Amino acid sequence: MDPIRKLTVAVAAILPLSPSCSDGTGNGYSYLYNDLPFEMEAVTLPEIPDLSVDLRDFGAVGDGLTLNSEAFSKAISHLEAAGGGHLVVPDGIWLTGPITLKSNIDLHVTPDAVILFSPERDLYPIVETVFEGLDTRRCISPVNADGARNISITGGGTIDGSGDSWRQVKRSKMAPSQWKSLLLSGGFTNSKGDVWYPDSSSWRGSLVSDSFNVPQGLESDEEWESVKTYLRPVMIGLKECTNVLLKDVTFQNSPCWNIHPLMCRNVTVDNITVRNPSYSQNGDGIDIDSCEGVVIVNSTFDVGDDAICIKSGKDEDGRRRARPTRNLIVDNCTVYRGHGGFVVGSEMSGGVSNISVTRCRFLGTDVGLRFKSCRGRGGVVENIYVSGITMIDIPAEPLLFDLHYGGKSAVESAEDGDGTGYDIEMMPVDETTPEFRNIHINGIVCSGSSRAMYFNGIPEKNISGITVTDCLISSRRGADIRYSDGVVLRDVGIRQEEGPGFSFANCRSVSLAGCTDSSGEVSSEDIFRHNSPDVITEKGKR
Repeated sequence: MDPIRKLTVAVAAILPLSPSCSDGTGNGYSYLYNDLPFEMEAVTLPEIPDLSVDLRDFGAVGDGLTLNSEAFSKAISHLEAAGGGHLVVPDGIWLTGPITLKSNIDLHVTPDAVILFSPERDLYPIVETVFEGLDTRRCISPVNADGARNISITGGGTIDGSGDSWRQVKRSKMAPSQWKSLLLSGGFTNSKGDVWYPDSSSWRGSLVSDSFNVPQGLESDEEWESVKTYLRPVMIGLKECTNVLLKDVTFQNSPCWNIHPLMCRNVTVDNITVRNPSYSQNGDGIDIDSCEGVVIVNSTFDVGDDAICIKSGKDEDGRRRARPTRNLIVDNCTVYRGHGGFVVGSEMSGGVSNISVTRCRFLGTDVGLRFKSCRGRGGVVENIYVSGITMIDIPAEPLLFDLHYGGKSAVESAEDGDGTGYDIEMMPVDETTPEFRNIHINGIVCSGSSRAMYFNGIPEKNISGITVTDCLISSRRGADIRYSDGVVLRDVGIRQEEGPGFSFANCRSVSLAGCTDSSGEVSSEDIFRHNSPDVITEKGKR
């Protein structure tokens, strides 16, 4: 081993490559548990043995051209046999196929290292998995783990999923010059010329998929292989793992979602950067799916879809799984582009509860706080506490509840005139009825949005127990609240450019205190629009 490589391994062995303490309160995270409005055990961090190995010792070459799949596999097998340790990825560009992490292993990507995943489809077998809440098949994730304990990805480097070679692209999401360059790169468009596909298997997949990107009616392996590019993988796919840490790493250019912890326990995400182009289809930042005990702090997201998203399965598949996402803390994160800054749904059939979101900034996201679902999901979302959120330049709403989600972004729904009716037919309540309740929002400041708030519930199970306090929002239009019960607005100021500051439709037991709009103090005359009984202002007027 040459002297530089000896030094790399020696330094790696003595530096705190990843936490070795098992209690999350002993590693700088204790402040997160102070004054939580719900009980939550401290998240356990992974324990990684001190052993470190250098990827180059297993034949890897970091020239961006040599395929290093075998080297990664050998290094991980070596560490697994030794009981675990740190796989140090040094400076360079390390082209590879999928990496499967095993228990007690830290993938330590040093600051000037890039793990670049090959776009070669043959490297990614189609496997059984869960996507968008449904049991289905997809290509294996570039970084994957199943049932592992004590795993981490750390080090300050970059992981790139070569997503541009996988994703279809909508023309409406690109500037003309970008679209022209894309067409020159190869692939082809559909008959309308408004969607680009990287190859024929991507296009074929679109023909057999519903609006949520999951192919229907495929049975044989040959049929699945015929749509392989359409089955583009989540970049980081972790299933049923325990004690997971993602820290100080940039995740970018994913084929689909960037990071997907599924049915995991004790997940810590600290100081990561997640980047996808604004046009990236399904380019979510992180999707916490049926997980328990999660901390997401000090991280930055700039993506093509929802940024920090909470899920728990879709429809019958999610209800059968019955694994809620609960006990989650989000603090001190920044989101730039994205369909939503902090998002719950729409796949929430297993339930979501006990979430704290504090001290975050949403700078140009379509929606700030986005709660979405639809009839057919089932599941209960409750006990969500949000405070100290700063937002600017929000094209839709800083606060959105939409129980009529149909697969579009909030901006697309507004452009298409969705949700303009006030009278919705009531349906029977059963296990497929979604419910959002007991959600508390405090301390929002938003400068610039299309509409201050939009609550769009369903008559058979109204949105209920929503409290919004100490907020100041400047917007083109005011708050539009429908099919909601027990809404409390206290010390909420809306500076709207047109129309009323507050309007309600088909609501009950609404209370306003200390609320103002552009015309001054709100009165009962300002807030009645369409059959809203039991609306009480601070002066007790009806």
